[in-house]
Parts: sequence; C-alpha cells; structure tokens
Amino acid sequence: MQDIKVIIIDREGVEHELAAPTDMNMNIMELCKSYDLPVKGECGGMAMCATCQCYLESDHELAEQSNDELDMLDQAFFVKPNSRLGCQIPITEEIDGIRLRLAPDA
Repeated sequence: MQDIKVIIIDREGVEHELAAPTDMNMNIMELCKSYDLPVKGECGGMAMCATCQCYLESDHELAEQSNDELDMLDQAFFVKPNSRLGCQIPITEEIDGIRLRLAPDA
C-alpha cells in the first residue's frame, strides 16, 4: 500500500501536507500526533474528549458519525456543522487529499 496525502491546517493557519500510511490502522488524531501537531488526543482515540476535533474542509465523503462521536461533539466547544473527531477518521485510500482544519484549543 502507498501513503496518501492528508492536509492539516493548524491553529495558526499554517498548512501541513502529511504522508499518511494506509497499512498501519491509524486515524487522523494519531497521524497529527506523529507529526507533532498540537492535537492532544487525551482519551487515546475513544471519542471521549474532543481534543482532536477538526473541521472537514474538503468534499470527501466520510463514514456516518457514530452516536459516541455525536454525543462528544454535543458537549464540545467550537463545534460547527463540519466538525469531526480526528480519532474517528481512519486513514484509508478513500480520504486521499483530505483537507482538515484543527479546531481551536478549548
């Protein structure tokens, strides 16, 4: 499998083009942490903290949000209609070129 391209815009507006492996069962939160971007991921990817909230800025079709993700976003700050939890977006070939903006740190 080849790496895909993921574009992350940090909280200062700087765009980062990341190479993301599709064969390691990673998610966006883990990818951001591996590149030392300011994503906490305090719950370890369990959709229980919203410290990896991001905004989908591309036209990619993502899997429907789980009840756990929706419940967590319901309690989070700075939520927008395009909010997603990075830990709930798996790195797959289908998201090649995805563009995400990190939500403000609450």
